[in-house]
Amino acid sequence: MDLKTAVFNAARDGKLRLLQKLLENKDGHEVTKLMGEKTNGATPLLMAARYGHLDLVEYLLECCCAPVEIGGSVNFDGETIEGAPPLWAASAAGHLKVVQSLLGHGASVNSTTLTNSTPLRAACFDGHLDIVRYLVEHKADLEVANRHGHTCLMISCYKGHKEIAQYLLEKGADVNRKSVKGNTALHDCAESGSLEIMRMLLQYGASMEQDGYGMTPLLSASVTGHTNIVDYLTTHPQTSHTERIDALELLGATFVDKKRDLLGALKYWKRAMDLRYLDSNNVVQKPEPKQLVMAYDYAREVTNGEELDGLISDPDEMRMQALLIRERILGPQHPDTSYYIRYRGAVYADSGNFERCINLWKYALEMQQTNLEPLSPMTTSSLLSFAELFSFMLQDRAKGLLGTSVSFEDLMGILSKSVLEIERAVKQRGPMPPEPIQLSKALSIILHLICLLEKVPCTAEQDHFKKETIYRSNCFYTLSAASNGHPDIMNLLISSGTHFDSTNAFQQTACDLLAEKELARNVIQPINHTTLQCLAARAIIKHSLDYRGNIPEKLEAFVLLHR
Repeated sequence: MDLKTAVFNAARDGKLRLLQKLLENKDGHEVTKLMGEKTNGATPLLMAARYGHLDLVEYLLECCCAPVEIGGSVNFDGETIEGAPPLWAASAAGHLKVVQSLLGHGASVNSTTLTNSTPLRAACFDGHLDIVRYLVEHKADLEVANRHGHTCLMISCYKGHKEIAQYLLEKGADVNRKSVKGNTALHDCAESGSLEIMRMLLQYGASMEQDGYGMTPLLSASVTGHTNIVDYLTTHPQTSHTERIDALELLGATFVDKKRDLLGALKYWKRAMDLRYLDSNNVVQKPEPKQLVMAYDYAREVTNGEELDGLISDPDEMRMQALLIRERILGPQHPDTSYYIRYRGAVYADSGNFERCINLWKYALEMQQTNLEPLSPMTTSSLLSFAELFSFMLQDRAKGLLGTSVSFEDLMGILSKSVLEIERAVKQRGPMPPEPIQLSKALSIILHLICLLEKVPCTAEQDHFKKETIYRSNCFYTLSAASNGHPDIMNLLISSGTHFDSTNAFQQTACDLLAEKELARNVIQPINHTTLQCLAARAIIKHSLDYRGNIPEKLEAFVLLHR
C-alpha cells in the first residue's frame, strides 16, 4: 500500500497514532502535498470530518496544514455527494464538535457542494438542530438554495423536522420562497404529510401558490394521498369551492391507482359529488370532454350520484374514471398523468390483456412526445417498455396466450415514434448535440425494434415503408459513430446502405465530424462513399431554393437528408 492510501485510510478510520507515525519523518512539503491529494475522490481531512474524528481533524489542520476548503466525494446513504467541503460533510453527518473546529480554523460557513448545497442545508436534511443553530449563529445564509432552488426551510419541511423549520422561521426564513419548478415549503409539507409544520407555515403567512404544473399544495396532497392534509386544507379559507371538489376527486383517483382502495375512492368521489350539488341554484357541472378516448375504452366521467353508485359493480370502469379525472385536473403535461396511464397498461399486460395495454401505452407516449422535452427519460422509458412487451409477445413461450399476436402496424408505429424522438432532439438542441446517455438508449431501442420487425410478416408496401424508416435511423447511427470516432461501426453502416454525406440539424456530415479524428478519417475515405445521387441532391440543395413540388415526391425525402 502506498503512503497516500495509508494516510487516507488512517484518516478515515480515526487512527491518529498510525497517521502520526506515517508522517513523522516526512518533510513539510511532502506532508502538504499529501494533504491536498485525493484517494477515492476525497482528501484525508474530508474523510476525518465525514466520520467525526475530532482529534484527527485538529491534527491535520494544525500540524499538517491541511486545506480546510478543498471539497471531494463523500457517500451518504448510498449516494455520492460531489464537491463536498469538510464542513459540509461534518454538518451532514451530525458532528457538532468537528463543525465547531472547522469553523474555528477558518472554514467558510456557506461553502457549497457541486449541487450548491450548503452545510446548513446538509444539517437541515438529516435533522441536526444543534448544528443548524450553531451554523446560523455563525452567519450561515438561510436562503442559499441548491441547484433545484430548494431552500433549507423547504428541505426541513419535506423531511418533517418541525423544530428546525420553526427555528428557521423565527430567524426570518422566507416562507413563500419558490423553487425552480415553482413549489414552496407548503408543497413540501403536502408531499410529506407534515400537517403540524403546514399549520405553522400558514401561521407565518404562507400562501397557497401554484407550482410550475399548476399544482397547489392541496392538489399535491391529493396526488400523494395524504388524507390528513386534504381534510385540513379543504376547510381552509384560502381554498375555493371548486378547488375542494378537484382535490377530493383527485384523491379518489389516488386511492384507485396508488392505494388500490376502490371503496375509499368512492367515499371521496361521493364527497366531491355532494359539493357539486351543494347549491341547487349553482351546480358545479363537470366540463364536457372534447372527445372520447379510445385508450380509455371511450369511457365518460360520471356526472351524478346515481351513476357514481353504479361504479361499485364495475371495477374496471372505476379505473378508467381515475385516469379521466387525473387527466382533467392535472393536465397532460403533468408527469403523473402519463405515469398512471402506463401503470394501468402494465396491469392489463400482466393479466394478458395486451391490446388494452398497447392502446394505453400509445396514448401515454403521444402525451409525452407532445408535452415533454425530446429524449426525456420518461419518454425513453415508454419506448423501452414497448420494445420489451413486443419482445415477450413474439417469444415462443408467449404464443399459447390469447391476444399475443403483434401487428406490423403496432411495431412500425413505435419504431417511427422512436426515430421521431431523436429527430425532435436533434432539431431542438440547436448547436448542442443531444444528451449522450438518452441518445444512446434511444438508438439501442430502435435497433431492438428493427430486429423484432424482422419477425413480423408484412406486405410489399409495408416493407418499403419499413426500409425508409430504417434508412432514416441509420443516418443517426452514422453521425453518432463519426462524432465518437468509431470507423468500424461507420464502415458497417455504410456497407449496409447508409449515406455517408447525410446531414444532422447543423448541416454537418459524418465527414465533418471526423475532421478532428485523424485515425478514423484515414481509415474511411469520403470519396469512396459519395455517389452521383448524393452529389445531385447536394446540388439541388445548393442551387434551388424551392425544389419541393418540382421533383418527384419520393425524391424529396432523399434530398432533405443532404440539406
